[in-house]
Amino acid sequence: MSRISIASETAPERSCVLGRRSLLKTGAAIAAASIVGRASFAGAAAAGPAVTGTRRLAGLTVSALGLGCQDFTGTFYATAPDRADMIKLVHNAADRGVTLFDAAEAYGPFEVERILGEAVRPFRNDIVLSSKFGWNIDLETGKSLGGLNSRPEHIKLAVEGMLKRLGTDRLDMVYQHRVDPAVPIEDVAGAVKDLVAQGKVLHYGLSEPGPKTVRRAHAVHPLTAIQNEYSILVRDPERDIIPLCEELGIGFVPWSPLGMGFLTGAINKDTRFAQGDFRAVVPRFASDNLAANMAIVSLVEDWARRKSARPAQIALAWLMAQKPWIVPIPGTTKAPHMEENLGAEAISFTGDELVELNSRIAAIPVQGARLPPAVLALSGVEAPPKS
Repeated sequence: MSRISIASETAPERSCVLGRRSLLKTGAAIAAASIVGRASFAGAAAAGPAVTGTRRLAGLTVSALGLGCQDFTGTFYATAPDRADMIKLVHNAADRGVTLFDAAEAYGPFEVERILGEAVRPFRNDIVLSSKFGWNIDLETGKSLGGLNSRPEHIKLAVEGMLKRLGTDRLDMVYQHRVDPAVPIEDVAGAVKDLVAQGKVLHYGLSEPGPKTVRRAHAVHPLTAIQNEYSILVRDPERDIIPLCEELGIGFVPWSPLGMGFLTGAINKDTRFAQGDFRAVVPRFASDNLAANMAIVSLVEDWARRKSARPAQIALAWLMAQKPWIVPIPGTTKAPHMEENLGAEAISFTGDELVELNSRIAAIPVQGARLPPAVLALSGVEAPPKS
């Protein structure tokens, strides 16, 4: 049995397909070289993998891959990353062409925004900052008050806090983190529309919303992106949300695009997660389900061999091959993992290959829910009607 606490989407002990350990050593050296002695931050040439292409989330142009910053404080995977290392990671990502950095007031809480704001200060105008509101959080202390809060007056105060912590005068994108079942979405969208008029917010999105709520929000103020969990392991958005995004011209940002590290090959049937690691309470990672779901990892590893790639790169390249307006935001606290993820941009599938891969994925039943019941109940919620 292996017991691990993985500090990122791309776990520290990924599959050794094609010499992973030697890659990590080389990547670490490259990362150090790109950080030390750098004349400038964003835009500096960095050796090794980089993202060169851009994608459009409705009217917002971003790098083809972004960086999820959720675990910069280690609260999700029960780790303790060093603050200075997280700042260096952001600099390294920017040097390698990443322009989309994703945070939330709930991450930390507040502290991830502070770290990210400090990190991007030298090149703020060259990147896209996104964050999220919606949890019932004491806006002074960060203490959870339980449940959700998307009352318009709370939203506006929450955004003021985000701007201060991020050290910026505007948010390039702000999401409602979860739909509040007590607040009509028209009121939420109206509050964001006011913030847009004030120049404090440039773009607006929703995370894990119900499809009817998407339509209603979009009618008040155009949505730029929907951020939902989506990966080879979790394909729920294909049913309603992705077709709706295509219809309305809304971009899509998959969170957890590597299945909480599962699709990297880091996890095996004997893995047990450390106390405090969120995956310890995810039904999909319970021992019986974990063993059954290993067939998906085997499939991804098989394609990694076929493409001379890493499993994580296959998983990310698959997502980007689904639609040109899908932008994954794999989270990590490790520079070599971030660099490896960026290599996914160079991987492509022919039409026949994509049909084959999709067919094989569809043939594997996934065992266990993707989130604990209480958390899953917050997804797909429809906002109450406007009276």
